[in-house]
Amino acid sequence: MLEIADTIERELPQDKLVRRLCTILSSYLDQAQIDQCVQAYELGAIAHAGQFRKSGEAYICHPVSVAITLAEMHMDANGITAAILHDVIEDTPISKKELAKQFGTEVAELVDGVTKLTKIDTKSHAEAQAENVRKMFLAMANDLRVIIVKLADRLHNMQTLGVMPPPKKRRIARETLDIYAPIANRLGMNNIRQKLEALSFEAMYPMRHAVLNNAVKKARGNRRKIVDIIESSIKNRLEQAGINCDVAGREKNLYSIYKKMLSKRIPLAAVFDVYAFRIFCDDVDTCYRVLGVMHNLYKPFPGRFKDYIALPKANGYQSLHSVLMGPYGVPIEVQIRTHEMHRMSESGIAAHWLYKSDDNKAEKFQDHANEWLRDLLEIQKSAGDSLEFIDNLKVDLFSQEVFVFTPQGAIIKLPHGASIIDFAYAVHTDVGNACVSARIDKQLVPLQTKLENGFTVEVITATWARPNPLWLNYVLTAKARSGIRNYLKHFKQQEAISLGRRLLEKELHVLHLHLEDIDKDKLQALLQIMAKPSLDDLLEDIGLGNQMPFLVAKHIAQDDIHATVKLDDNDQTQKQPLVIKGTEGMVITLAKCCRPIPGDPIIGYFNPGKGIVVHHHECRNSSLVRKKQTNWLDVEWSKDLDGDFPVEIRLEVLNQRGSLATIASTISELNSNIENVTVVDQDDRICIDLITLTVKDRVHLAKIMRRLKELSIVLKLTRVKA
Repeated sequence: MLEIADTIERELPQDKLVRRLCTILSSYLDQAQIDQCVQAYELGAIAHAGQFRKSGEAYICHPVSVAITLAEMHMDANGITAAILHDVIEDTPISKKELAKQFGTEVAELVDGVTKLTKIDTKSHAEAQAENVRKMFLAMANDLRVIIVKLADRLHNMQTLGVMPPPKKRRIARETLDIYAPIANRLGMNNIRQKLEALSFEAMYPMRHAVLNNAVKKARGNRRKIVDIIESSIKNRLEQAGINCDVAGREKNLYSIYKKMLSKRIPLAAVFDVYAFRIFCDDVDTCYRVLGVMHNLYKPFPGRFKDYIALPKANGYQSLHSVLMGPYGVPIEVQIRTHEMHRMSESGIAAHWLYKSDDNKAEKFQDHANEWLRDLLEIQKSAGDSLEFIDNLKVDLFSQEVFVFTPQGAIIKLPHGASIIDFAYAVHTDVGNACVSARIDKQLVPLQTKLENGFTVEVITATWARPNPLWLNYVLTAKARSGIRNYLKHFKQQEAISLGRRLLEKELHVLHLHLEDIDKDKLQALLQIMAKPSLDDLLEDIGLGNQMPFLVAKHIAQDDIHATVKLDDNDQTQKQPLVIKGTEGMVITLAKCCRPIPGDPIIGYFNPGKGIVVHHHECRNSSLVRKKQTNWLDVEWSKDLDGDFPVEIRLEVLNQRGSLATIASTISELNSNIENVTVVDQDDRICIDLITLTVKDRVHLAKIMRRLKELSIVLKLTRVKA
């Protein structure tokens, strides 16, 4: 006996962990699958030999501990194998190819999905972490086990965070609260989420955690009696109604209490005064019967009932929630659900492995997760970079929901505060791109209208419509935000290519050349010199002002394309002005400092990355532009113009009642619209206003100014040009 005890005492921590793992695995896997997991451990132990964690224990203890967490969820053999080997690609010489050879492609792909990107050329730690999360989500789209392994990995890292220096503790805890705990919640894995939140709270705010924990322990003793009384009342009433249910008091976790105190600015006593109970039923019909019994036992608070059975949360969570006025005037929170719903709410997508008998129900969680991932994949394709993707992800993770209906009666879930534009993009990206207005309950409303529960929304679209950059101020969902940005990015790109072609053709015309007639080999040589993969890329660069069109034209005109072009500042080559309409869009903009309108003498300035900015010749800023000889070009208005152009006028008027109304009606009579009015200065006698209005051209503006000058209240009138 002494020898056995001595042997157990000398047993290494990793051997104890492996024995525990095998004991759990033997309850649901066959021997061949257990042997595969043991082989994975043996390979991992050799690969990680000589590596130790900060705590001093052998590194292999970490992946085995992760595997134990997954084994408790009844994860399959390949998932357990991947968990044991999840760090070998990153931290050891073993490659993905070697893993595939020994354990199969499935295991190798899982390990690769969890592995961090170790060789990213990034500017900051935040960017590196964002890229890692982005890669993980791409891997999740192929196999949901990637995120489950990653969550178990993060859970063990949080459990062993004690040896880390405080700044690193706080950083890891913040990342866990920002990304991993919300992901666990989004996937319905409530147990994992609560553990991650509790550990993160303790790591980030150890003093607050200790104080709150002690306060809760002290308060708990006083509460026990009230909890027992309420629980007994609920059970007795259910027995009288002939309903067989399980009742359990529920205590909020520390992080949940802390969040409530912080957000509502209330003391612990106010949070702890809410007594929470869960009632577990055998079927859905019984849940609703129990709700009726509870509302008869204690009066419900108006507006505090939520039916998540009929309208489940985005992560598949189902339950009835109601807040009641209990004995002694204390509020009672009751959650009513079936046993099956409770199991699913605790395990989420892991229920697929944990409850094999309930595969149909577990698959619902899988479907919710897959639908969410499909949306994320669509978002990541159009995200500019990893940090933008993470911002979109956070918006999606932290949303509370509203439920609205399509005219056909379909339910659309959106985050609280979402607008009609969010709804349009939720229906389909093409609907979002083409929406112009909407009807809520058959009443016309603007696109920025915030949605509320129960609205029936009908989106009105038009073939000519396109997203407006201002929409980004109104949208909340990641799908809408990325859809708008993606459209605008491609729209601007096409505009830039079109403008670049016009600018280059104009310069080539001076040299008696045409772009279509240029030899393909010559163009290819030019693209090599400019380091551009295609002609469209070069034209886009010209349109955005990153390349000077006359330089490119001179390159093309040379017999030897590889020769160096020398610019002569006194080059007198005749240049034809670029004809513009002023309504080209994002790559040709009218300067706001002088607001040029058709008929004004104008000058164009290349603003690198943005395109051409058009100024009035008399604008003070244009004199600065002229000094930069290589960055400006001659432009002129097109003869066939059709549109409204903003212009600013300065008025000094008598400060009397109705003055502004008289001016507004005069402007309106002359087919002009006021966009903005700013009061610059005023006293008892005179008021000075800046008015931005829209006109067709200089002639139209002259008519308006003449009519305004005829008014007796107008003392002075000038156009603002700079």
